Amino acid sequence: MNAEMREKMADGRGFIAALDQSGGSTPKALAQYGVPQDAYGNDEQMFDLVHQMRTRIITNPAFGGDRVIAAILFEGTMDRQIEGMPSAAYLWDVKNVVPIVKVDKGLEAEADGVRLMKPMPELSGLLSRARDNGVFGTKMRSVIAMADPTGVSAIVDQQFAVGADILAAGLVPILEPEVDIHSPQKQEAEALLRDGILAHLGQLPADQQIMLKLTIPSVDGFYSDLIAHPRVMRVVALSGGYSRQEANERLARNPGLIASFSRALIGELRADQSDEEFTAALDEAISSIYEASIT
Repeated sequence: MNAEMREKMADGRGFIAALDQSGGSTPKALAQYGVPQDAYGNDEQMFDLVHQMRTRIITNPAFGGDRVIAAILFEGTMDRQIEGMPSAAYLWDVKNVVPIVKVDKGLEAEADGVRLMKPMPELSGLLSRARDNGVFGTKMRSVIAMADPTGVSAIVDQQFAVGADILAAGLVPILEPEVDIHSPQKQEAEALLRDGILAHLGQLPADQQIMLKLTIPSVDGFYSDLIAHPRVMRVVALSGGYSRQEANERLARNPGLIASFSRALIGELRADQSDEEFTAALDEAISSIYEASIT
């Protein structure tokens, strides 16, 4: 594993850019960017357009390793090129940004107040390709809607089980058991989740570390034990539907927690902006998220 990437991931100042919209979320991301669904006729054209959007972000002078520690890529982005280079290589060699790839295949239907990850029968091959591409780690998302002990336990068990396979493949997993910000039991769910994660961390071998991507907690500092845990390389936060301003304000009240925002990062970017307008909007977003992440 790349020691420089590990050092940057563990100790770098800044945040993680989440640029991993998949098939289900890409139409929304494109529509927000100003590209309507009638602008493309099939998935291939859709993914071409979103790759153009991501390329415009990643190649922009405002986007770089001085403020962006890492970027989470969609599998299709990893398999493509940016300015004639494999995407992951461009991120690290040109931008000094650690490449990470999303590996989950979406969510199962809700049961016991949660949505588990769908099976990943092709995970081994994806991890091998990621390793060959120089990717450092992975990310996978599941969702908690209610504070159901059975459901939350199943979420944590699944995340750590798949995480063990990822660690065995030589990559560092980001476990993302998201708690829905609209849950009427958000705070209770977060307590169950934290306790479940701490129990699993105690079972990890001393030479292994994982990362966590969590919803910004209802109680400030609630995840401080996870942030300080020796088996945790980094704890990052998703914006979860909060506006960028609210997400930044909540994040800044949680020392040691850094951002891994998607919608809050790209929400002001538009396809019809001039290069100057695009750079200004991206720089403003990156600057505000960076400041909230280093408080």
